[in-house]
Amino acid sequence: MPSIQTIVAVLLGAFSLGVSATSFPEQQERRNTKNGLLADSIQLTEQHVGDFSAIAFGNRASAGAETTATKPPQQRCRVFPGDSRWPPEKEWTLLNSSLDGALLQPQPAYAVCYPDHPAYDAARCLFLLHDARSTHFWLDDPLTELAQWTQGSTCLATDQTMVQGRNCTRGGFPEYVVNATVAKHVQIAVNFARNKGLRLVIKNTGHDFGGRSVGAGSLSVWVHHMKEMQYIPAYTIGSGNGSYTGMAARLGTGVEATVGGVGGWVGGGGHSVVSSTLGLGADQVLALRVVTADGRYVTADPFTNPDLFFALRGGGGGPSEPTTDAIVVRDADAFWAGVGLYYRFCGNVIEASEGGQGFSYIYPQAGGGLRLTTTSSFLNRSRDEVSRIMQPLYTSLRRARVLATADADPTTGNPSVYGASRRSGNGYQPVNTRYRSRLLPRANWADDARWNATMAAIRTATEAGYDEGFYFHGTLTSPTREVAGWPGEGNAVNPAWRENLMHAMLMDVQPDNYTSQQARDRDARMQRYTGLLRDVSPGAGAYINEADPGEPNWQQAFFGSDNYARLLQVKRTWDPWSLFWAPTTVGSEGWRVEAVDGYPNSQNGRLCRSD
Repeated sequence: MPSIQTIVAVLLGAFSLGVSATSFPEQQERRNTKNGLLADSIQLTEQHVGDFSAIAFGNRASAGAETTATKPPQQRCRVFPGDSRWPPEKEWTLLNSSLDGALLQPQPAYAVCYPDHPAYDAARCLFLLHDARSTHFWLDDPLTELAQWTQGSTCLATDQTMVQGRNCTRGGFPEYVVNATVAKHVQIAVNFARNKGLRLVIKNTGHDFGGRSVGAGSLSVWVHHMKEMQYIPAYTIGSGNGSYTGMAARLGTGVEATVGGVGGWVGGGGHSVVSSTLGLGADQVLALRVVTADGRYVTADPFTNPDLFFALRGGGGGPSEPTTDAIVVRDADAFWAGVGLYYRFCGNVIEASEGGQGFSYIYPQAGGGLRLTTTSSFLNRSRDEVSRIMQPLYTSLRRARVLATADADPTTGNPSVYGASRRSGNGYQPVNTRYRSRLLPRANWADDARWNATMAAIRTATEAGYDEGFYFHGTLTSPTREVAGWPGEGNAVNPAWRENLMHAMLMDVQPDNYTSQQARDRDARMQRYTGLLRDVSPGAGAYINEADPGEPNWQQAFFGSDNYARLLQVKRTWDPWSLFWAPTTVGSEGWRVEAVDGYPNSQNGRLCRSD
């Protein structure tokens, strides 16, 4: 059990949301709040709603028999810009007023690179093309999702953009954005979208590669500035075996290094360098404050709304500094022998209660051939202990005559930096990357025949698929039920995680100028390679946050069949309007995006019912 666990402030639907303070007058009166995040105290009330029925609360108990003012329209598709039911400008103005001026209508960032666009700014364009990556710009942008294909790639930029005269359109980016900084803002956005029949999306940093933070014609709740934190020295919940007593931290959803930890990371399970020792991110959550589809702000913990607490956790210390290795071999058989030695060794080390994580990439190198780079991390281990743990691997590689460079004298990380993952967030920019993945079970390591089949699948997929934009990424980690502890052991985390030993990913970085036909052809090709990993892991699954939104049988793969049936019931209970929708999340099969660009799984189109 970790020494510090987490209380999440606000959560919305299948996605965790938090709130933080800003300088509205209401907050000045509560500046000395001690019993929670400051923004918890700024909530929507019936008095705030007044005569503006568009932000009225919903009624889950009578969702099919609400008044005309609060009953969402039952049209086939969500209301879209240009439709007769699209809210008039007057209503958007009233919405902005109710939000204390937090409503935005931003343009795509790269619009500044298009001479025919009203936002054209040559100097700003040069900054985005050459300097933005060295700043926090892209994680701070209200629209950008780091996988640019998800919105249809309708406003890209290169050094030639200005002379080529291409068009920039909004594509799959949201139409309006609520810059939410208090719970009231989240509630208002939820109510307005539900009552007006709009598509609602949620975004933090946009560190998403599955299209869950964008959506054409949508209203977006942007939670990036909800960064309030509170340290609780002594926190107790429950009693006896079902209890926790110790330190805790109350976090707003915007708290992040690069990935927003309270949001989709926890919702999808959330793996990290300490998962084998402390469990997944979803295992650490003690309580949540959530905005539900009716606009209410409620508590979810093991004793209050336990069904919601179950669904929202996975249902959608002083470490040793990493030791880094690299294997580079021209002879393919020798190379893969080295890869196999590393993967099996690290898997066995993790299983032998050494804990830690093995983090690796296989990628092409200039002049041909492949290169494996690895990082092995261990929690609370000294230099001597890590050297002892890793030495048998180096010995095996030498005996196999595989050349490997290694830092056999690991350094110890500073817990205040490495343990807290304090990174700048710089270095990120939108790319045309698609992920496919599989959670490979420890049973594949225990049996020689299954192990050989596993390595053959990894080799075939990597060699057949690799080019200058293709990578294999393997993370060796084992977040069992035992390390999850209470209350993590009873959450909605994909059961495949509890049997996992390698999170295997195929990473495909496609050119920006790919046509829709090229993207479809590449998608079919990559599906075949991912199928090899499925074949050697029947009944396993995949990590939803780093997977293919076109995953076959995603309900089983991302959630587990038994979990999914339970999650679907919770979804129908708490969101009878199907307001919270994102691809491959619980209940999403009832809707589909009618994309206009032909790209696989694009969010550039209307959201409509599937039947």
